[in-house]
Amino acid sequence: MKKRDFLKSTAALTMGAFLPSPLWALSNDKRLRTAHIGLGMMGIEDLKAMTAHEAVEVVALCDVDADLLAKAGKMHPKASVYADYRLMLNEMADKIDAVVVSTPDHAHAPASMMAMELNKPVYCQKPLTHHVTEARAMNKMAREKNLITQMGIQVHSFYDYKLATILIQSGIIGKVERVRAWSNKNWGYDGPEPKGSDPVPDNLDWNLWLGTAPERDYKEGHYHPSNWRKILDYGCGTLGDMGVHIFDTPYNALNLDVPRTIKNKCRKPTGFGFPENNVVTYEFPGTRYTTDTLTWIWNDGLSAPEWHKDLELPGGDKLPDQGAMFIGEKGRLLLPHFMQLPRHIVNGEYVDLDLSLVKDKEALGPPTGDYGVESNKHYHQFVDACLGKDECSAPFSYASRLIETILLGVIAGRFPNKTLHWDSEKAQFAEEEANALLDAPYRKF
Repeated sequence: MKKRDFLKSTAALTMGAFLPSPLWALSNDKRLRTAHIGLGMMGIEDLKAMTAHEAVEVVALCDVDADLLAKAGKMHPKASVYADYRLMLNEMADKIDAVVVSTPDHAHAPASMMAMELNKPVYCQKPLTHHVTEARAMNKMAREKNLITQMGIQVHSFYDYKLATILIQSGIIGKVERVRAWSNKNWGYDGPEPKGSDPVPDNLDWNLWLGTAPERDYKEGHYHPSNWRKILDYGCGTLGDMGVHIFDTPYNALNLDVPRTIKNKCRKPTGFGFPENNVVTYEFPGTRYTTDTLTWIWNDGLSAPEWHKDLELPGGDKLPDQGAMFIGEKGRLLLPHFMQLPRHIVNGEYVDLDLSLVKDKEALGPPTGDYGVESNKHYHQFVDACLGKDECSAPFSYASRLIETILLGVIAGRFPNKTLHWDSEKAQFAEEEANALLDAPYRKF
């Protein structure tokens, strides 16, 4: 099923329920009425963070797992509950002001696109989409409808990440020539595809969980409620999970667009799971904050990162398990992930951060050291934007470019050790065989 046909069919469900933009359709008491799609681990965290804002009223909850739905329902007993987001958006369109999408990756775009088709602002968890074409489509729709959008990348609003952005753009290490980023997490799977099937749990609607993804038998322990990130049809691997968080600050600070070339050093593809270890090298065109070409090396897996002199720390200090290193003409800046201040390194020694480079300390805000406080900033920014009081810092116009970059590295994992050449204007690879992975047909469900 083609995506345009999916949108037509879902839009047809909502005929007679079309509403104007919620910016002028909010309830009389200026509360933001939210609907939440996906209530697993991240979905519950999204729900808690959104409702920590005093103006939020949860009016609808949706999950394909009845147990997860019941848990969230106890938190918000007045909310209507659904298993199918299409039915929810159809029946509740006139009562919903904004939609929060916290599903597995493969359902991000279908649910978000339907909500946006109804002129609803959308907060969608990272990675924004499962496919490159979806990222471009979501950006296009958000722009054409002038919708408020935010990708769920909470660290984007954290003090330490905002500080690193300001320092890099202030020239603390000069023009940046390389970025090395890493995560020792393993959202890959090098084993065989599971055989046979298991009974679907009574609490799970397996058809709705699969959604637009290809038909597959349920197998306990491999998909729901966890491990789906490891599987090609549903997740985006470690790069598409932790990579989004860790890429975000360097990508934003250096004002990057999408890369020109991508190469992934990893094992041969299995057609089922993502590689457990990836070394992805990107080359980007230069910006005002970089040398003429920027090289970006991503490394993931339990043993990541591979040793390199770029990563050597003063005094034999150990690298954080996850983080990024900016290598510039005048030094290096280490940005651990997360809740730690960046470290300035010059000539092999730590140097105190020059906070005089921070001109707008009010915009940066105070360091709190409190994850809940820091994380809520990002969610509440979206709520306030919907209420006309703020602007989102990670709208789909930004998020779609970042995710396109991430997904190009994910695709390169299907062509190990081969350099792929990306034409951003044409939205295609020079290598024709890779273009088939930019998109996928939608299953009718």
